[in-house]
Amino acid sequence: MDCKQLTRQACTRLGIAALNAMQEATISSCNNNNDIILLAPTGSGKTLAYLIPLLSRIVPQQGYTQAAIIVPTRELAQQVEQVARTISSGCRIVCCYGGHSFRDEARSLECTADVVIGTPGRLLDHTQRERLQLDRVHTLVLDEFDKSLELGFHSEMRSLVRPMKHLTLRLLTSATDLTELPDFVAMPRATKLYYIDSSKRAEQKERLAVYNVASPEKDKLATLYELLCRIDDSPTLIFCNQRESVERVAGFLKKQGVVCAAFHGGMEQPDRERALCRFRNRSANICVATDLAARGLDITAVGHVIHYHLPLDAEAYTHRNGRTARMDAEGNAYLIVAPQEELPMYIENVRYLRLDDKPHPPTVPAMETIHFAAGKREKLSKGDILGFLTQVCGLQADEVGLIEVKDHYSYAAIARKRIGEVLPKARTEKIKGRRIKVNKADA
Repeated sequence: MDCKQLTRQACTRLGIAALNAMQEATISSCNNNNDIILLAPTGSGKTLAYLIPLLSRIVPQQGYTQAAIIVPTRELAQQVEQVARTISSGCRIVCCYGGHSFRDEARSLECTADVVIGTPGRLLDHTQRERLQLDRVHTLVLDEFDKSLELGFHSEMRSLVRPMKHLTLRLLTSATDLTELPDFVAMPRATKLYYIDSSKRAEQKERLAVYNVASPEKDKLATLYELLCRIDDSPTLIFCNQRESVERVAGFLKKQGVVCAAFHGGMEQPDRERALCRFRNRSANICVATDLAARGLDITAVGHVIHYHLPLDAEAYTHRNGRTARMDAEGNAYLIVAPQEELPMYIENVRYLRLDDKPHPPTVPAMETIHFAAGKREKLSKGDILGFLTQVCGLQADEVGLIEVKDHYSYAAIARKRIGEVLPKARTEKIKGRRIKVNKADA
């Protein structure tokens, strides 16, 4: 399928009217050049921009892997896979990342993948075990390449790229301009597409209100809770600089009766997926996270960003704030500042917020997430779960929210007020002729 046909199919399946200017320019450049460096901020649509030309170059069932997409994080790998499967027609896609069943991936690779998507370490593991051959790859994407370097994947990427001797299209994406590329990338004649648009950044700054919230003590927990009691119930991301701090802050909030999720790189993959699912489906309106959540994640409509810890540098500050005030929406960023702290010079246009309004405890979300101990590998689909919840468990369609099906488990958001009657019935009734363990997913 050529790019024009695939573009129409992608727009239809993703429910978008048309591609944006960056996506159209990237596709055009891919059709005319063999090396592309795309510089654009997180959330601008880079994934679709490179997937359309990549998938249009795939001839299914050739018996070898034709394209590789290397990404820095597990969550981005899953996100790219989801978009690719939605818009692809007939090509075989395998996604590989740490914290995920190695055996399932090995089984999937027994039949050659047309397109492989994955994190550097896991992809290298499969190549070293000779389950994945990359020597005939003709299209390579290094997505969020700056983040991969930042995370220390230099040697893994070098080893993965080395056998790719027949590349006809290389596309590198980055949220920041790289002054020098490592030698293994070898893109001396690359076309640079700049979409770090200063006018868009200026517009985003106008829609973003930044507040300095003074904490009277070095320990900011009490101030954080007071702040949460004074803002509305829009989805809120709280950023900490260390994993241990994420756990401490989330634990404190839970003791105050605040429904929240925690997300950081030290968590097991199922726990990370559960946290993001609860935040996406609005069964947890608050998520406490490290900077891992600042980019490369499918998180929309965030109303508030709270810097519990001040960002380590200007780039981190930009990426954190980039989670809100997106797509013409307005947003708020709050910097909680302890007595001994000073705001860095790169933080500008700050207003001072006094916490002297009448507080109201954060509202308990209307939805709650339940966990099914079966997924794609057990032939369970979203339709199966929706039908089970509405036809067997008695929920109305508007009492069922987002459903996400993973390899061996699934999540569904349901009305919190109905959880007491739905769970007992779900545990005793059958889905597709068998009983599946069902529990709340709020731990």
